[in-house]
Amino acid sequence: MTDATRTIDVNYLARVEGEGALHLAIDNGQLTAAQLRIFEPPRYFEALLRGRDCREAPDITARICGICPVAYLMSACAAIEDLCGVSVPPPIADLRRLLYCGEWIESHVLHMFMLHLPDFLGYPDAVSMARDHGDLVRTALRIKKAGNGIVALLGGREIHPINVRIGGFYRLPTRAELAPLRDELAFALDTMEKALGTLAALDFPDFDRDYTFVALRHDSEYPMGRGRLVSSGGVDLPVARYDDYLTEHHVRHSTSLHSRTADGGVVHLGPLARYALNGDRLTPRARAAAQAAGLPAVVRNPFRSILVRGVEVVLALEEALRLVDSYVPGDTPAAAFEPRAGTGYGATEAPRGVLYHRYQVDATGLITDAKIVAPTSVNQAVIEADLRHYVQPRLDQPDEALRAVCETAIRNYDPCISCSAHFLKLTVERH
Repeated sequence: MTDATRTIDVNYLARVEGEGALHLAIDNGQLTAAQLRIFEPPRYFEALLRGRDCREAPDITARICGICPVAYLMSACAAIEDLCGVSVPPPIADLRRLLYCGEWIESHVLHMFMLHLPDFLGYPDAVSMARDHGDLVRTALRIKKAGNGIVALLGGREIHPINVRIGGFYRLPTRAELAPLRDELAFALDTMEKALGTLAALDFPDFDRDYTFVALRHDSEYPMGRGRLVSSGGVDLPVARYDDYLTEHHVRHSTSLHSRTADGGVVHLGPLARYALNGDRLTPRARAAAQAAGLPAVVRNPFRSILVRGVEVVLALEEALRLVDSYVPGDTPAAAFEPRAGTGYGATEAPRGVLYHRYQVDATGLITDAKIVAPTSVNQAVIEADLRHYVQPRLDQPDEALRAVCETAIRNYDPCISCSAHFLKLTVERH
């Protein structure tokens, strides 16, 4: 079968956010193409931002994604605050980290148990899986609900939060309002540690690769809302130098731009990268959970990303409890500022990896140019590289088996296709 010339297509990828497809071409026993084809229509958010007041950027960009709106809120705030010289007081910074914890919890748990786990247990979807593993699914939903509760309280609602603004929040919660979160967070933390033990017993393919990992790194905390841009190859840059390191370009088979380093290299963003570059910043229970799951200091098998996400859920729950317990409301919900002309840069760690925003603003406070790079855009190239390395030695497998394992390999990255399909420049070539 390896000598055959075949084409394997998955016309619609299931259990991913957005519209995408997979195309494999095999010619005389050699894999000649492995393409993650994103065909969701471009959404032109960068163009939409032009001419808008810079204070509107968080609310507009939060609409890019219903799963990770907090990431867009925080990156937009970080960029405009960078431009305007806004220093966020510690109580507000802590609340933002708590809000980010909520998003990590709900997003990671949704992916791990509802979208990815069916692959390992042999089910076509979470509904089918729930018939045999109802307790596990119900437990996962309860953990996810704890994360949603944080986002709803601090953000004003669970989907596309409305309580975040440049410099802070519109309204700060009271300690009494945060207190009811605690019991569910404590339950979720204990339960997630146990569930991670179950996941560690899954049968993972034997597949390791030598990635160039890229993530944020902070002096004292596991990165969520702030940090420098670092890589496993020795890169260490301020966020304002992001464009010097990663450059976007268009490929014919995708409405989402790809990103590469200046020398054409491919990088890997997300949980594996954060874990590899920030393992010394793990919270105590997260570190213990990683050890209990048998994870090494650097995980190079993308199929085991489900375990690293679980470690990050433990960390987010542990951090959330700490922040709830230590919360003391500040004197003001937001730092005062005035818009000014210039360019601002911001990056935070969305569940799927580094999310970069850059805004140019004129003297009246209006946005004249915007650039947003979603982590899925950057990860497209490494996903395709994974497919090439995984499929080539397995070409003797039937098409259906190859198709299934390739879909699983794509879901390792929890791609958020709608986030990535918003490029601005369109070039038409006519021959």
